Amino acid sequence: MGTNLIMVMRSSQRQGGVNIGSANVQTLKANDVEAILQQSKYVSVASPMVSASGQLVNGANNWPGSMQGGNSDLIFIRKYKMASGINFTEQDVKSSAKVCLVGKTVVDNLFPQGQNPIGQTIRFNKIPFKIIGVLESKGRNQMGQDQDDIIIAPYTTVQKRILAVSYIHMIMASARSEETAGLATKEIEIILQREHKLKMGQPNDFDVRTQQEMLEMMNSISGFLTVLLAAIASISLIVGGIGIMNIMYVTVTERIKEIGLRMSIGAKNKDILLQFLCESIILSLIGGLIGIVLGLTLSYLASKGLNWPFIVSVPAVGISFLVCAATGIFFGWYPAKKAASLDPINALRYE
Repeated sequence: MGTNLIMVMRSSQRQGGVNIGSANVQTLKANDVEAILQQSKYVSVASPMVSASGQLVNGANNWPGSMQGGNSDLIFIRKYKMASGINFTEQDVKSSAKVCLVGKTVVDNLFPQGQNPIGQTIRFNKIPFKIIGVLESKGRNQMGQDQDDIIIAPYTTVQKRILAVSYIHMIMASARSEETAGLATKEIEIILQREHKLKMGQPNDFDVRTQQEMLEMMNSISGFLTVLLAAIASISLIVGGIGIMNIMYVTVTERIKEIGLRMSIGAKNKDILLQFLCESIILSLIGGLIGIVLGLTLSYLASKGLNWPFIVSVPAVGISFLVCAATGIFFGWYPAKKAASLDPINALRYE
């Protein structure tokens, strides 16, 4: 959406020092957008935003979707272009017109026969909307979200006819340039503090974030999750390795006579060592193969359920097999070494 994008969100409520979320916070109003546009030197365009989830219906075709409400500048702020049809106007916003713009994914699912959607009426949560424009395809973003699975309507329509609220969920603004995004953020904060009549030292009832800050926060969360998953995987490897070691110990104990017999007919220590190491590696690889199949199956089912792309990383699968082999060698070494160091005479006498 561009690094000059600025988002103003409702601040989370607190009770007794505990964060209870922002779902019911009503601090942002459409008037705040007007104040920003009139008073800011560094903001070029801004739009109120409200959103609602629901079911889209066109005849016998259904599709779960999310409707985004904004003014006529929202598509420019979010870097959408018109593929066909027209954008709604400020007059549509003022009159709460039941018109909408749709993305390619919505069109493909509601009009599977390839009909022209322009001028057609669809229903969102049983409320009719006339399609006046189709957005150009943008594909998926860095988080894997389908940017074409979208419906945009006048925010007043979403407020009054769907949500029945007078407040807005968010303000999206665009700074005049990437260099002035920081200045625009500070300016918006000052304007809203004045509009909300906040006193000196009183905490803001809103949060202002640039796109860059949001990306940094998401990268930080992603990094933390990566470390957490790596830690869980390491613990799983250790537990699995200990299991393999115990199994190999039992195997060596049960086959002491066999080991003694092999040594007595000429098997060397390294032959016994390699035999049990290979068995340990095979055990580990079988477990790894089962894990990979289960992981791919669950990933496929999740991708279908969440409508995300299913991508298999061949290098990752290869690395998984190498890690399994290394686990088998590491945890199977000591039992194999113990088997190889047995005295053949004592092994043959073992009961």
